[in-house]
Amino acid sequence: MLRKNVETFLECDKDYEEAEVILFGAPFDSTTSFRPGTRFGSSAVRHESFGLESYSPYQDRDLIDSPVMDAGDLELCFGNTRDVLSAIRERAGEILRDEKLPFMVGGEHLVTLGAFEAVQEKYPEICIIHFDAHADLREDYLGEKLSHACVLRRCWDLIGDGKIYQFGIRSGDREEFSWAREHTCMQKFDFEGLEETLAALEDRPVYFTVDLDVMDPSVFPGTGTPEPGGVSFDRLRRAVTLVCERARVVGCDVNELSPHYDASGSSTAAAGKIIREMLLALTKKA
Repeated sequence: MLRKNVETFLECDKDYEEAEVILFGAPFDSTTSFRPGTRFGSSAVRHESFGLESYSPYQDRDLIDSPVMDAGDLELCFGNTRDVLSAIRERAGEILRDEKLPFMVGGEHLVTLGAFEAVQEKYPEICIIHFDAHADLREDYLGEKLSHACVLRRCWDLIGDGKIYQFGIRSGDREEFSWAREHTCMQKFDFEGLEETLAALEDRPVYFTVDLDVMDPSVFPGTGTPEPGGVSFDRLRRAVTLVCERARVVGCDVNELSPHYDASGSSTAAAGKIIREMLLALTKKA
């Protein structure tokens, strides 16, 4: 049984037995291809949430009333990527075995693979909804298959064609976009078609992964691989709320905040509010 962290994200301080969603951090960025720093993302979001309200005027709901526990950050070995993914898989698996929903905060996007492996083991028919600036569909990056640039390709290895739905993608090499036309459902640049996707998925289990660099760097500069041309905070807020309300989400994550690239703290605040809105929408159905 997990115990709540000493410092918790907003009001996510319920006991494990009563919690339905378990928040945990995966502070890892050893495969980052450009600027490192996402290992500090989960702790920064937790600490800086002191400056946010647990109440959402968007949803007229408060996290103080939600069955969420913050279990803190995992202790991860930065020198061994496979051990890191194994530790994440073990934590997510423990949460799933207790019939709770794992909500992971990264870290770089590769951490998704560990959590997704645990979810896919329990739900073999799982689909993925993926928000990101980057396709993350490379077969390898500089010869390495376990890279944040390859994470959705590694997930595809597990579930195959027609089960990965990507939105907001605006960066990748030519081969990734060509490969996606045959193997994933990709919506470039924005969230057009999201409602139709949710209707098509109906009650199928969904893993929801959000790379925060889907936002434009003018509103979210605190990331290691900023890509101009992204969505606004409010468009992302509306989209994540829609997914969490409408889809049968059985696991999810938010990743790729590098807090020290935005000394103003605005990016960390944006990340915290996206997490808040997701948690409230997920527990609204409980």
